[in-house]
Amino acid sequence: MANYIVAISIFAVTFYFIISGKLDRTIASFAGALAMIGAGITLGFYSQEEAFHAIDFNMMGLLLGMMIIVSVCKKTGFFSYVAIKAAKASGGSPLRLMIMMGCITAFLSMALDNVTTIILVIPITILICDILGISPLPIIMSEIILSNIGGTGTMIGDPPNMMIASSANFSFTDFLVHLLPITLLAMVISLVALAFIFRKQMIHPSVDFSPISQINERAAIRDEKSLRKTVFSLIIVFALFILQKQLHLHHSFIALLGAGIVLILVRPNIEEIMKDIHWPILAFFASLFVLIGGLEKTGLLNLIAEQISRIANANYNLAKISILWVSACFASLVDRVPFTTAMIPIIKQVGVLGFNIDSLWWVLALGVGFGGSGTPIGSVVGVVGLAMSEKTSTPIDFKIWFKTATVVTVITLILVTLLIGII
Repeated sequence: MANYIVAISIFAVTFYFIISGKLDRTIASFAGALAMIGAGITLGFYSQEEAFHAIDFNMMGLLLGMMIIVSVCKKTGFFSYVAIKAAKASGGSPLRLMIMMGCITAFLSMALDNVTTIILVIPITILICDILGISPLPIIMSEIILSNIGGTGTMIGDPPNMMIASSANFSFTDFLVHLLPITLLAMVISLVALAFIFRKQMIHPSVDFSPISQINERAAIRDEKSLRKTVFSLIIVFALFILQKQLHLHHSFIALLGAGIVLILVRPNIEEIMKDIHWPILAFFASLFVLIGGLEKTGLLNLIAEQISRIANANYNLAKISILWVSACFASLVDRVPFTTAMIPIIKQVGVLGFNIDSLWWVLALGVGFGGSGTPIGSVVGVVGLAMSEKTSTPIDFKIWFKTATVVTVITLILVTLLIGII
């Protein structure tokens, strides 16, 4: 009993500092991990060796490899090129611009880090809207929402998906088969809902399109030669992901191999690339794994898994719906990563108790992915998007968020609930 109380207390205090922002989340998780190891050694429920083995190095390698590839790609100007191209294709229509920029952000977020995508896309969006003389608010909202939705569609689109893939041994293709169709449908429904919510702003008959039409998007590409090499490396990475099960390759090996290829071909300034790597995020993940590993060793997560198993015994679809909505609620209020980290061993334990848990993994991914847009603090993308919108004449506030993103989140979750029987 003492083990439970101590482990839960350490986890609760750490979680509080992570979500409150009173302490940097990496520092909070690192301190929590050290406290969990110290308590485990003292009380005999968690050793240093067990803490080390609790870290999912497969997921960490996958994340590091993709960060390196994105860093090299970012420096070529590719993101700016795509955004300007989309603005031209919109013909100056706010509605078409919202749809195109939202879709581009979603598809980029499926293949690349969605935070990086948002950081690069929103400033270009603001510039384009300033030139056209329209409010960027609807377009920025569509980019934030569709970034979270799009990231749910693939294995490498969002950290929770990477964690699930590593834990459940799912391949890149598994995510395309099970999540991408639902993600695409959610994208369409979200855009329809946003078009209705912002219907007044979508009508701008006096928009002057000529300034945008004169921008040369080719000038946005700073290094075409490096871009071609980066695209070649990405093609290799995606091909290996698709053939992953046949080749018996780990996720981390594929991502790090792709990173190695792009570094050898492009030969960028390695110090600049290393500065672009989100080292605090990697440390944050490692610390969380150690923290949750301590909880798992107390047996507490097994008790929670048994409760879920009882619900599944009575009604398996009810268990899936419960996980979906609980995951979405947590993801909208706190960082999705700690919650996903906590849920992974619980779902694994449900499998040990005799249930086929494949569909539970997909429901968890959809819950934390779509739920991230429920509130402005539900995802890093939302926090970044809000901060960047403050530089515009129509900044996004909590009231606007709840009228738009929260509504769209509920609609997409209702969609998944209706589809729960086939997931």
